[in-house]
Amino acid sequence: MHTFEHRFDGLSTSTGAGHNGRVADPTDPESRRARRQREAATRPLPTRREARAAATRSRRRHPPAVYLRRRIVAGAIALALVGSAVGGVVAGVSALRGASTVDTDAAALVDLPAGVSASLATVLPAPAQTGTAAPAPDAAADAADTAPEGDASVAATCSDPAVQQALDEGRDGDVIVAFGGGEGFRAAVANGEAPCIDLHRARHVWVVVNKLNALDPIDYWPEPQARAEGVQRTSGGHMRSDVADAVVELARAAEDEGAGAIGVNSGFRSFDLQTSTYRGYVGQLGQDGADLTSARPGYSEHQTGLAVDVVACDGGCGTIERFGGTAQSEWVAANAWRFGFIVRYGDGDTPTTGYEYEPWHLRYVGVDLARAYSEGGYRTLEDFFGLPAAPDYAD
Repeated sequence: MHTFEHRFDGLSTSTGAGHNGRVADPTDPESRRARRQREAATRPLPTRREARAAATRSRRRHPPAVYLRRRIVAGAIALALVGSAVGGVVAGVSALRGASTVDTDAAALVDLPAGVSASLATVLPAPAQTGTAAPAPDAAADAADTAPEGDASVAATCSDPAVQQALDEGRDGDVIVAFGGGEGFRAAVANGEAPCIDLHRARHVWVVVNKLNALDPIDYWPEPQARAEGVQRTSGGHMRSDVADAVVELARAAEDEGAGAIGVNSGFRSFDLQTSTYRGYVGQLGQDGADLTSARPGYSEHQTGLAVDVVACDGGCGTIERFGGTAQSEWVAANAWRFGFIVRYGDGDTPTTGYEYEPWHLRYVGVDLARAYSEGGYRTLEDFFGLPAAPDYAD
């Protein structure tokens, strides 16, 4: 997203790609549109508490069909547990009567909801990482029984204690690996098979923040932070420490591979800084124009510490608006995934993202997810995780 910067009285003005706003002559009669824009610029923005409450009211995590699938799966699992308990009782009674075995299928002892396969009562495999169809439930169960311990080809589920522990400890990479890698993780989330994965939680590398998904918590502050050491910058340039390390590797590779020097224009922006940044854009562009180029506070990827705006720095660093069309821009579009980044707001994706094309805005998702994103030909995180388009705010 843009870093807000304006200078007047004959000096340059930078408002972002696609905006060549004209400052009205103060002697002109004030139009109704200009008055609305002026009032919007001076209207106080909500406090953090008010923004948090509004985000909670407007939160849309998944389409209704996803929740329906989750309820069916949860019901099947609960029934399976009941069936197992009943099966154990039957086995005990039969043993007391001298029966040698009990071959009654535990799942058959309970009535499953209409349309739910009995095989769901024993196993719910995550989709295969390769993108091919996942094995049938019974086959997957057999594979889980015979696979050697630690075999990464058998994907974990949210019920695995190791997954829960990795989530609690913030070891996102281990969670993704447990689900079978980047594609397995993506498919599990998109298909509603990973209810433990919350795409709103700001501390996770897979967080999706857009105009329908506010950050949780809305005033999140990432720690620890660092700068990309040895990389040129035109601002403070702080970001999450793992992102800073990735930027260093990306910039070094770009130079080594002949693309030229890449610098940092903007990294982490706090809730309060984003408030002033957004207000400045509203004052210049009006509400609609601002929403195309700057996020409202609590809805910005920069607040996660996972986003970085980059610039071309051959013979001095240029502006973000001049990044597109450079050798660095073309190299980044083709190679950023190798270092865990995607170009978040692509050309022509405004109907999904709600933002204009920003070739300079890189979003860190980690190498595993970035590889799956690139190999799958995805253009937005919304499509990647099966989320609805978010061109506008809910309010």
